[in-house]
Amino acid sequence: MTTLSLDIKNLEGKKVGSAELAQSVFDVAPNIHVMHEVCRAQMAEAHQGTHDTKTRGQVRGGGHKPYRQKGTGRARQGSTRSPQYAGGGVVFGPHPRSYAFKVNRREVKLALRSALSAKAAEDALLILENADFEKPSTKQAVAALAALGIEGRVTIMVADEDVNAFLSFRNLPQVRIIPVSEMNTYDLIDNKTLVLTQAALVRAEEVLQQ
Repeated sequence: MTTLSLDIKNLEGKKVGSAELAQSVFDVAPNIHVMHEVCRAQMAEAHQGTHDTKTRGQVRGGGHKPYRQKGTGRARQGSTRSPQYAGGGVVFGPHPRSYAFKVNRREVKLALRSALSAKAAEDALLILENADFEKPSTKQAVAALAALGIEGRVTIMVADEDVNAFLSFRNLPQVRIIPVSEMNTYDLIDNKTLVLTQAALVRAEEVLQQ
């Protein structure tokens, strides 16, 4: 299988080797349409949909007829809580609902491969040897970003067991850190630089080559 090569760096910013990237994951033509659909689905899933308005049957008051049916010269009215009255109910207003819609699993994987390939093509992909932090340390995380020459928004994908790294980077405002089990298209593209640890890289290729 044809592969691509990318430098591996440590937390001090030094090259410690090279990683062979699977062409089937990191060298495909990005499908913009599928990436857009998958990102829309992600944002729709995150939409709470808890908005609500009251109909005329839910508004308090208005139990009596405001005036008699005939003889006034005015249009007949049954309640002061009808939509045309101030304080009345709302017609066709929003009610709680789900905004989620389904995207096929094959499209999700294609979107992920497209996002990774786009980052590799833009030289916005960096492979990190590991994210071994003896203990959670935001100061150490800041130093690591500086050593790697990373500026602006960055997404860091680590192995699920790298808890200390997750706790170290999560407080930085320009950094989004995710475990590889939560890999998603939106987080892969919503950044200036994408960083993968070696362990996360191996797992991502295993999943996306299936």
